[in-house]
Amino acid sequence: MNEASLSFLKTLLETPSPSGYEAKIQKVVRDFAGNYADIVRTDRHGNVHCIKKGSSSGKGETQKLMLAGHCDQIALMIQHIDDNGFLYVQPIGGWDMQILLGQHLTVWGKDGPLNGVLSRKAPHLLTADERAKVPQFSDVWVDIGAKNKKEADSLVMNGDAITVQLGYTELLNGLACSPAMDDKVGVWIVMEALRLVSERKPEVDIYFVSTVQEEIGLRGATTSAQGILPQVGIAVDVTHATDTPGNDRKNIGEVKLGEGPVIHRGPNFNAKVIDLMLASANKAGVPTQIRGIPKGSGTDANAMQMVGEGVAMGLIGVPNRYMHSPVEVVNLKDLDYAALLLAEFCCSLKPEDSWTPE
Repeated sequence: MNEASLSFLKTLLETPSPSGYEAKIQKVVRDFAGNYADIVRTDRHGNVHCIKKGSSSGKGETQKLMLAGHCDQIALMIQHIDDNGFLYVQPIGGWDMQILLGQHLTVWGKDGPLNGVLSRKAPHLLTADERAKVPQFSDVWVDIGAKNKKEADSLVMNGDAITVQLGYTELLNGLACSPAMDDKVGVWIVMEALRLVSERKPEVDIYFVSTVQEEIGLRGATTSAQGILPQVGIAVDVTHATDTPGNDRKNIGEVKLGEGPVIHRGPNFNAKVIDLMLASANKAGVPTQIRGIPKGSGTDANAMQMVGEGVAMGLIGVPNRYMHSPVEVVNLKDLDYAALLLAEFCCSLKPEDSWTPE
């Protein structure tokens, strides 16, 4: 990964983007994509469309390819401020409470970010019953150090979003750790593919899209795909790496960090798209892994497939350890591989390609 691309990845990871509060990170995306796309626009939902026109554009029927990575991250939201200035919260997206307890947080208040911690009673003060169960969100609170409700009200309000403390950390052997690798690495891959494609001459129109609100129901993929009505699409998201202790590979497959992006097979995906993805990977010298999903994938690909008359879909997965935690881990090499695969796929499409299953 070159220095500029790594800097872009770090900026994405260090920019807050709770579902429904993606404006800050979408500005980062627009600033980057403006160097490479023919058109950059933002729709009413907040999805950013970065369009690269193909050589066949304007010459009759042409293909529209949509690539999607979602920029939103799981987070928390203030629901109640008590008389002592403590904040009670509810989750935006899916959290494991046992991982959240004791985390350093950032409250994105009206006048700027505030430090906070997610807290409950010290273990010495818990009853036996309290120690034996996982607490609910009503049992914990966020402490920002406010003296009372009046001071807290002057700084934050109900509906403000809270993230775990953001930051990028390098580990050994090319691994990197950060909150919200899910799915800022997908956004990075889509935009890195745009950079690579800008140096070539694709034949079809390509929409590189940073989608919103995936974590609360695949919402941005639905609205952006409805606006574009592509014939073919690829979503880029993280997928569970099973190269850590305790995973049942018989149920979820074998996926390893550093072994390349994961190409998924199953009813959510078009066989011709999968074949072209594999051929593109081979042409680009990219190693791949295969995983089966016997139902809807739970990613943007699921929403995109059912738009209009149907979209021929593929899904690229980035192997990710500890998904939906503050310490998600990926291998940077897999990100580079995925972007190369996507760029080759983009430049392999022809206006006359048919995606009808045969």
